[in-house]
Amino acid sequence: MAGNATTTHRNVSLLSVSSTLASRVTTSEEIDARLKPVLKRLRLPQRLLQRVAGVHERRNWEEGVTFDTAAVDAGNPAMASAGITPDKVGLLINTSVTRKHLEPSVAVKMHHGLGLPSSAINFDIANACLGFVNGMTLASQLIDAGQIEYAVIIDGEDADEIQHNTIERLHRPDISRTDFMSEFASLTLGSGAAAAVLGRADDNPNGHRILGGVTRAATQFNELCVGSVDGMFTDAKALLKGGMQLVTSAWKEARTDWSWASMDRYIMHQVSDVHTNAIVKAIGIDRTRVPLTYPTLGNVGPASIPITLASQADSLKSGDRVLLMGVGSGLNTAMMELAW
Repeated sequence: MAGNATTTHRNVSLLSVSSTLASRVTTSEEIDARLKPVLKRLRLPQRLLQRVAGVHERRNWEEGVTFDTAAVDAGNPAMASAGITPDKVGLLINTSVTRKHLEPSVAVKMHHGLGLPSSAINFDIANACLGFVNGMTLASQLIDAGQIEYAVIIDGEDADEIQHNTIERLHRPDISRTDFMSEFASLTLGSGAAAAVLGRADDNPNGHRILGGVTRAATQFNELCVGSVDGMFTDAKALLKGGMQLVTSAWKEARTDWSWASMDRYIMHQVSDVHTNAIVKAIGIDRTRVPLTYPTLGNVGPASIPITLASQADSLKSGDRVLLMGVGSGLNTAMMELAW
């Protein structure tokens, strides 16, 4: 069924992007060691995380560090790099999957932590791993509409609890090989935070133009990846198949309005070797132009795209074309072009 939602922005730039990386490293070898009795009982080989997912380590927060304070730690340098003070911000969108409670929003803690004015709109957007790109799109529309001058998109993730709960549950004697593989993705998750500042292009000539992009949904697959603090449960085979169908359909339809076959950099949501290789093959792009952070950071949810973009910022030059892209649980896909 045709129907990409296409968005074009007239006067919006990305002014800065910053990340906060958790300092505690958890290696896949450590997780293997904790799961050794389980792997032995189920006759599963060790090093599955490394060989299948390509995740060798992930980060976790030190004692006393929370995902929301880490996000604020990313937001402050993002504003400083953009050359704006907190009183200039008209909108803050938090896109974190992680949350301690249902209400109030996570955004209120970040709004307060960044010292934003009372006039700054603040709320959460939740759309699995696509939240940050969706937040950028919404903020861009409000800037184009003249309702705000500057926006902060922010995200903080904490994988500690879900990993602890998953490993504990996998030690139960009634867990089967099928059960283990349905929870395998939980073991690839990592913690991290990121923030970006958007503003009017004509007021910020050194910014990076946000040109627009497409989104597409395949919500018939809404039960293929379901997560909570207890664990993330996936039908990996069906998820990969449905995700690839969605991406290729969106990519082909986008050719009517966009030309993305030879971008200088493809900043993908960071999942695994299997996921990345499948997308590269399905849409036929240059693998060398796809930077990876999941081997050392794991899957940091919606923070993974801005974290990866931040890691590439110094190597990008004026005029480079950058495509942000990913697939989120549900299923949804989004692609957004930046002119660096």
